[in-house]
Amino acid sequence: MNFSRTRFKPARRQGGFTLLEMLAVIVLLGIVATIVVRQVGGNVDKGKYGAGKAQLASLGMKIESYALDVGLPPKTLQQLTEKPGNASNWNGPYAKPSDLKDPFGHAFGYRFPGQHGSFDLIFYGQDGQPGGEGYSADLGNWE
Repeated sequence: MNFSRTRFKPARRQGGFTLLEMLAVIVLLGIVATIVVRQVGGNVDKGKYGAGKAQLASLGMKIESYALDVGLPPKTLQQLTEKPGNASNWNGPYAKPSDLKDPFGHAFGYRFPGQHGSFDLIFYGQDGQPGGEGYSADLGNWE
């Protein structure tokens, strides 16, 4: 019998990442992603609030256009999209149904007759509720 001596070589360690290293990278990526999302989210709200201001002005002009044609501002904002039965000089639609919602998806507030003018148009901000501060602050067409 021929017994040859075989030497066992120690197993070479293969290059790669350990589970602990992978978890550390995942945690760091999560932290960075959270910071980025918070920064971008704040800018999105700022943009929507600015768009709400612009939409408030645009909708106010549409109401004034309605008033020039019919003689009075509409009783409700829906009269900008659908002809009311008693409006003989109605040349609308003056607005699309989507124009009656702010960039946050809330309905604009509307009063006719208004407390600050012939009509009051109100953008309630991010929360869609009266009052608030920051991006939830209300804006009116009289301001």
